[in-house]
Amino acid sequence: MKSENIWAVRPGLLLAFLTLLFGIGMGIVFGVNEDGVKQWINSGIATHPAVHDEKSATKIWRYAQRAHFHATGIGAFTIGLILLIALVDMKARLKTISAVLVGLGGSYSLSWLMMFLLAPSMGRDAAHHALWTEVFVYVGVGGLLAGISLLILNLFFGVGTPTSTVTADTKPSDSVNTTYAVEGS
Repeated sequence: MKSENIWAVRPGLLLAFLTLLFGIGMGIVFGVNEDGVKQWINSGIATHPAVHDEKSATKIWRYAQRAHFHATGIGAFTIGLILLIALVDMKARLKTISAVLVGLGGSYSLSWLMMFLLAPSMGRDAAHHALWTEVFVYVGVGGLLAGISLLILNLFFGVGTPTSTVTADTKPSDSVNTTYAVEGS
């Protein structure tokens, strides 16, 4: 893989690696101090009992786990998508935009973190609809879908290729002269 291909997608790769590191970090916190995390949840529930029911402790703990699961999963597959973006025949600026949009997909895991952090004090439903929770959902899902859409448009329809020789009914290899000389003919 050429270094200019990686250079164009570096901002997206940074976002993807940060997402992966966030997920790994949450796993480390759980491994080192799971009881402390659960105690923090129970303390918040005890302080604000009016907004909780008997399921709150397990549901809020599940939000923390989902933040971890989503961060590691999204981080891993966005790295793969961004490396694919680096390999395709796409204008460098469009590669950067696509990679950043895909990399922003990791912010979806932050929506679960926000629900985990907010739910003990405001309740589960309010945490689901909190401004920052929704911002992270829309940025994460919207960015990921937009970035993947750009990749699909490029791969299957030639949108954003450096030259305009590729159309929807030709493959990039069709525009290359593949005449070879054969010895003895």
